[in-house]
Amino acid sequence: RDLRMSRGLGDVYKRQDEHLSDSKRHEDDKILTKTMINNYTKNNLLPPPVKKKYSRDHLYILAFIYYLKNLLSISDIQKLINPLTENCFDTDKTPDMEDIYREVFNLCKSQAAALSRDTLEKARIAGKSFEYVEDEEQRDFLELFSLISLLSFDVYMKKNMIETLIDDYSSCLLYTSPSPRDMRRSR
Repeated sequence: RDLRMSRGLGDVYKRQDEHLSDSKRHEDDKILTKTMINNYTKNNLLPPPVKKKYSRDHLYILAFIYYLKNLLSISDIQKLINPLTENCFDTDKTPDMEDIYREVFNLCKSQAAALSRDTLEKARIAGKSFEYVEDEEQRDFLELFSLISLLSFDVYMKKNMIETLIDDYSSCLLYTSPSPRDMRRSR
């Protein structure tokens, strides 16, 4: 279903806000603004609307951008999104954007339990830190700080791995145009 630009970008905001509302930290946080959408289009992250209409494919791309922008630079996001928009956006080919969104969403959803177990294990480890500190309030804070540090280190290391994967893929594209599957086979 297409969303008319002439009604303003309000429909796009509303749909994305409903779809991504669980990821908002504070009630008044904005998920998307008109300026963001315009900048994504200017930076070739989001294809421009066709005849002032935004499609479902636009919403899928906006969802990917929303999740990626918290970890990656705009340049890295472009390197990931551009092949999707060039090959799978507004097409009858398989996979299309809906197929890709569903597949990735299901992959992520399938990891939720493992992520919860990992976080609980880190909380258990952090809870055993600073046992020698006698002041209970200080010990509680240091345990919390330890947990946040463990989780942050995990995110930092995974971010570095993500950037390395993007860089490796980009450098391969300079010489040839292999698929990610070809890249995996060559390692």
